[in-house]
Amino acid sequence: MSSLKRKAGPTAAANDPKKPKKDASLTSFFGQPKIVHSTTGSNSSAPAEAQGAAPNFDKAKWAETLSAEQKDLLKLEIDSLDPTWLAHLKNEITTPGFLKLKKFLKSEIDSGKTVFPPLEEVYSWSRHTPLNTVKVVILGQDPYHNHNQAHGLCFSVRPPTPAPPSLKNMFKELKDEYPSFTPPPKNGGLLTPWAEQGVLMLNTCLTVRAHDANSHSNQGWEPFTQKVIDLVAKLRTRGVVFMAWGSPAQKRCTKITGGKHLVLKAVHPSPLSAARGWFGCGHFKQANDWLETRYGKDGIINWDLNVQKPIKAPEVTGEPVKVAESQQKSNTVKESGPATELPEVKAGKPASQQEDFDDEEDEDAIEALNELANSDAAEPSREDVPGKSNETANEPDSGKVKDDVDIAEQDQEDKENRQVSAQ
Repeated sequence: MSSLKRKAGPTAAANDPKKPKKDASLTSFFGQPKIVHSTTGSNSSAPAEAQGAAPNFDKAKWAETLSAEQKDLLKLEIDSLDPTWLAHLKNEITTPGFLKLKKFLKSEIDSGKTVFPPLEEVYSWSRHTPLNTVKVVILGQDPYHNHNQAHGLCFSVRPPTPAPPSLKNMFKELKDEYPSFTPPPKNGGLLTPWAEQGVLMLNTCLTVRAHDANSHSNQGWEPFTQKVIDLVAKLRTRGVVFMAWGSPAQKRCTKITGGKHLVLKAVHPSPLSAARGWFGCGHFKQANDWLETRYGKDGIINWDLNVQKPIKAPEVTGEPVKVAESQQKSNTVKESGPATELPEVKAGKPASQQEDFDDEEDEDAIEALNELANSDAAEPSREDVPGKSNETANEPDSGKVKDDVDIAEQDQEDKENRQVSAQ
């Protein structure tokens, strides 16, 4: 099977994720980023709207229908959501639940809390991957919550931050499926080249309080991102590959049935669960094999990440993005950081190191340990805990599970650090 062909490039071997030519420019390899795209990767006769293109959407006219409070709360969405997405999400973002979420975010920032990713990058996924270009969806959970990490794409980290453990395991699997695969330069973890080809990398929650994992969960992001997933399933009629790694991601895909789309399921690539089915899953090659049947050889994904200069998302429109006008003098907003292609600059804050990802692995890893604890507790040969009923004895010790998580993560980090030192 051929890898992704570029218009001016030759066809590569079956196990080659298509490396860029040494003398080729960034624009010639990936194409010029655009905010408004026509339907791509499809020869389908379906109307543009059915494939996800904006249905003659007049953003300015729509914005005039909003109240003053709605305009204030939704400035981020109006300015930075790609029109192909905003055209279909405009009703969702004016619901009471979403407006309550925006009031929560406003209170977080107005109280001096730092929110990640930087505001202008919360919706960078929409500008990197307009709705009418989506061919693959990778689902994540929570943004990374330390400096110089999250930039709006799940699993991806901004340079010069090194790739976190889960992403390293993704690279190992890619190397096994495509021996010529090359990860990002300098041990990086930036995945924007995938996004530019139609790989939507979406977290369940789109924001997080600095240094406080899951701090914005159950505040209103979950219904919004589920709507994004449902839109893709409904409108991308040519077919999409959904990569659901871990039970939380798989629960998000329960409505995707029938033969229109492909759902690939495996355990999460976290070091805590990868050995139970991540390695050897073959998902990247399976995705390309399936995409070729729907889009042809030109429609498969070039998974190679050896790009010397990262790709920046199309710029947001209008004035600097604020959640509300009251934040114009907020130091927190000023600290929010630059665009994707540069490391965040903060006085006294060095670029993130590998250990900064301790305790940041996906919640699926902890859930997996809970499942194992339940399985072990249910074994008939297991002795009852003295002084407790059978029902109580079979319950996993949540403190022990957390300790196991910490120990397993530390062991994994120590091993990876030793390997790096040895090299």
